[in-house]
Amino acid sequence: MLQTDMQRRLAAEFFGTFWLVFGGCGAAIFSAAFPQLGIGFLGVALAFGLTVLTMAYAVGHISGGHFNPAVTVGLWSAGRCSNKHVVPYILVQVLGALLASAVLYLIASGKPGWVPEGFAANGYGDLSPGKYAMPACFLAEFVLTFFFLMIIIGTTSKGAAVGFAGIPIGLALTLIHLVSIPITNTSVNPARSTGPALFAGGAYTSELWLFWLAPLLGGLAAGVLARILWEPITITETTALVKESHGV
Repeated sequence: MLQTDMQRRLAAEFFGTFWLVFGGCGAAIFSAAFPQLGIGFLGVALAFGLTVLTMAYAVGHISGGHFNPAVTVGLWSAGRCSNKHVVPYILVQVLGALLASAVLYLIASGKPGWVPEGFAANGYGDLSPGKYAMPACFLAEFVLTFFFLMIIIGTTSKGAAVGFAGIPIGLALTLIHLVSIPITNTSVNPARSTGPALFAGGAYTSELWLFWLAPLLGGLAAGVLARILWEPITITETTALVKESHGV
């Protein structure tokens, strides 16, 4: 039974992360490349928010709906994620992101003359959309991930409105993208950064460290603060709260 439960959890995290990368990065690679469609970076921001919103309700009640190593680490530091789930969750999240990026690459390469260029990857300095320096990009990723985790933890805590957590979480990710697409092309998710970077190659992979370190530190900091700000609850209670927050 425990093995089956773990398999279900890992499948949920895999498909949730796949959908986040495929939907969000896909919007950036395909639709945003055609100004006549009118999607712009507002549309890309909304696409990322919608991926989390839809998968939060689809599979969030199975695994907790992390879809992001920084979320897993942040919830672990808040006492909301079991030790045994941390490494397996992160592994399948990265695998989901890699497979989604591979599928996007196969589709995009079907266009004559297409070259990957940035491939929706994240970067700082010359690879930053707005040419922001590394310290500015690090600070942005840290702060935005911190608040993303604060919103996730707060909306799934005791006393929060039942059945609605997916909505503020999805909107929070949309807002995060509206702020930081010009700065880093928005990560706040090491798995989301890893997939596209490996296909974009070159300098993008050399800058990948920032998009692991800053989000993980931001998530950890939020988790530590959450232990003070919100009433401590057990992992068993957390599972029940997550299910309630998704209307299950």
